[in-house]
Amino acid sequence: MYPRLPVKALPGDHDQANRFLELIDGLANKHVAIIGDVIADEFIYGRIERVSREAPVLILNYDSSEIVAGGAGNAANNVAALGGQSWLCGLLGRDPVGESLLAGFQDGVETSSLVRPHRYRTPTKTRILAGGVHSAKQQVVRIDRTPPAFDSSTSKVFLRAVQRAVRGCDAVILSDYGSGLVTPTLAQTIKLQVTKTKRRRPVPIVIDSRYHLLDYKGFTACTPNEGEVEQLLGFTIGEDTKTLEKAGRTILKRLQMAATLITRGSRGMALFERKQRTAHVPIFGSDEIVDVTGAGDTVIATLTLALAAGASMFEATRLANYASGLVVMKRGTATVTVEELREAVIRDHELPEL
Repeated sequence: MYPRLPVKALPGDHDQANRFLELIDGLANKHVAIIGDVIADEFIYGRIERVSREAPVLILNYDSSEIVAGGAGNAANNVAALGGQSWLCGLLGRDPVGESLLAGFQDGVETSSLVRPHRYRTPTKTRILAGGVHSAKQQVVRIDRTPPAFDSSTSKVFLRAVQRAVRGCDAVILSDYGSGLVTPTLAQTIKLQVTKTKRRRPVPIVIDSRYHLLDYKGFTACTPNEGEVEQLLGFTIGEDTKTLEKAGRTILKRLQMAATLITRGSRGMALFERKQRTAHVPIFGSDEIVDVTGAGDTVIATLTLALAAGASMFEATRLANYASGLVVMKRGTATVTVEELREAVIRDHELPEL
């Protein structure tokens, strides 16, 4: 075991803060390939008028709407917002939703490896949020529109795009939301390609798989949330730290990864590494969470980019925890900037300035 930084910031600790700030500076221009399911997150906002006479449902007076990138697209935007260079590879429709996403990606997101098959419909998650004039809007319903299955010719084009995207990259994110586009076989192909390149340190490959995590073995790390872990292993964790320990160590052993990071919402994060004691990192900021939509994408983006910049797994987790604590205080699918991350480190260490 090696000595670790404390899981909580120590007020006035310039050395610890400087290390984090140094790593944040190192995020700039790191090339991260993001491979996976690009999803449109649509938000429709309305004000509650009354209850309908036709059915016991609310009538909303339409206020506004927006469409932003979710899934792999959100991870790519998060990498770019933190100063990295995102090379996004996935499927995107030629429909109006796809065009809207393409126009809305942040500077720093390379989209030339997006495959756009004819007749492919961009998967869309529509969330309808309602509230009063002076109250926060709450989600009342979600409507999912899934695309048809893609054919073998699309798969071949996608594989060639993946090979271009990972060439020369500093890190890889695999974002598997269950469409069948990202598979363990594809992940192994990517691993084989990046290990052929001689580099000062190995290229980290970090996995986010909504339904098939246990099929991915031998990669750098994975970032499941607690609910996903419970579903995979078939038991409830809750407040039981012994059950959490069992779950994390089981995932770590079965997947033969260097690390497993379980995100726990308002309970923070738990990092499991081989031959290391479990690190329980409390949530940064308030536990009065505004919106968790897309928070997992922020975690994996920050963690992977930090690893590419030379952070240890624990240091990368701490930075991801800062980013997660910031993004859940924002409405909708959001990102965190370098400036916000720096300010979080300084505030957490109670430093007036550095």
